[in-house]
Amino acid sequence: MAWQRVGSVGDLSEGEMMEVEIGDQSIAIYRLDDGFFATDNICTHAFAKLTEGVLDDGCVECPLHAGIFDVRSGEALDGPVEDDLKVFPTKVEGDDILIDA
Repeated sequence: MAWQRVGSVGDLSEGEMMEVEIGDQSIAIYRLDDGFFATDNICTHAFAKLTEGVLDDGCVECPLHAGIFDVRSGEALDGPVEDDLKVFPTKVEGDDILIDA
């Protein structure tokens, strides 16, 4: 596994998300009541950054065409989106948020 530090626990409050770059890949980090999750940050329908959308109840809504994804599983749930998002394993060690990208 290639665990990489992408931030600190204090960087996000519950219900917030942020973009991180690993190489040329844009990844969205989400903090929910049950932990941290990570997905591709680019919508599978059209090029839009999900971190510019809305995070609500474990789902992110794309700002471009309002497609909705479950951030825990990456599953495409509603709207014009059909393809799921890639998800990345996430863990917390001490104060560090790590993802396996």
